[in-house]
Amino acid sequence: MNVSLRIAWRYLFAKKSHNAINIVSGISAAGVAVVTAAMVIVLSVMNGFGSLVERMFSAFDPDLKITAVEGKFFSTAADEIQQLRSLEYVEVYSETVEETGLIEFAGKQVPAILKGVDDNFTELTEIDSIIVDGSFSVNERYDDGSGVQGRMFERCVPGWGLANQIGITAHYAGGMKVYAPKREGKVNMLRPDKSFNSASTFISGVFAVNQTKYDDKYMLVSLPLARMLFDYSDTEATAVELRLAPGVNVKRAKRETEQLLGEGYAVKNRYEQQEDFFKIMQVEKALTVILMIFILLIASFNITGSLSMLMIDKREDAAVLSNLGADNALIRRIFLYEGWLVSALGALSGLAAGVAISLGQQHFGWIKLGTGTEYIVSAYPVEVQAADIMLVAVAVLALGWLAARIPSRKLTTNNVE
Repeated sequence: MNVSLRIAWRYLFAKKSHNAINIVSGISAAGVAVVTAAMVIVLSVMNGFGSLVERMFSAFDPDLKITAVEGKFFSTAADEIQQLRSLEYVEVYSETVEETGLIEFAGKQVPAILKGVDDNFTELTEIDSIIVDGSFSVNERYDDGSGVQGRMFERCVPGWGLANQIGITAHYAGGMKVYAPKREGKVNMLRPDKSFNSASTFISGVFAVNQTKYDDKYMLVSLPLARMLFDYSDTEATAVELRLAPGVNVKRAKRETEQLLGEGYAVKNRYEQQEDFFKIMQVEKALTVILMIFILLIASFNITGSLSMLMIDKREDAAVLSNLGADNALIRRIFLYEGWLVSALGALSGLAAGVAISLGQQHFGWIKLGTGTEYIVSAYPVEVQAADIMLVAVAVLALGWLAARIPSRKLTTNNVE
């Protein structure tokens, strides 16, 4: 420890001639500590909400989603697509068809996004974990007495918002009609109904991602039914969705998949599939950090006042040091370190308090969101991230250094004697 820092450390805990200096210094450190703790807690809560929403999307979105760069669909019989099945990092391969159709039930007609999924969909996603009514099933095999075994019985699973719009639940035994415009041919103005493909399906369950993007617009149906409705062949799909093996690096898998498929395909990870949403969350977090830093700046400049008072209190000590041969630079550094140590003391206290409160909320859920089923979680979600702790620590120490530097720069041997 150099001379300037050693003297500043002694001054930090030494008794001052005026008790007001101790009080002002304590208030300055407390102000920095409170704002620091608030920054840690606010950022941790934002991380908690972000992770909560990410987990919701992960129950519906695949690890990687492959779509065509041009056009709505592509052939899954292409060699590069078939090679995906044999890749070591691919655990589940699934083909999907996703288009807009029309649902008719009990005299109500509601547009919806029909997503046709194959038998691998339950392994691809965690769809079973978000079923809130009934069960997940998009087809069923049964014997209707005609002697043909294993005939398909079409089922569907709408989002809870969409189910509410059409007024149906998983316990309703009747069917609903699904319409989709034919891809080829002209619209028959005399018989417009002939311009649509149609099918009947029965509801088996209702899912809830708790995001209107899915809950109010999506209905899951079987892949063969979707292909029939939208005039796709058995080797055509709008997307191929992949689940990666445990422990696989998503960035590396995405990069290798892009290299395999070439420029004709777009490969998106979960973040990119919901890019708009996560960008909004990042902007909100950035604006919050800027606002909290501004508040921290105000709190840090309380150190300027306490340091100025300390400089007046220690004029005799500074004069003695000057007579012993200390130059202006050394005396400035003493008071610069003194102010910075006050800020550092507040920062350490605030970081410790903020982390402790955040971890306590994370494990014990002290602060509740409310009661009732309208809340996804009962308590505020919290997630402490090391990067946020480092960001707060650097910001506090940097602003503390700046606040202490202003009065210390004005100090010379002429105003301490």
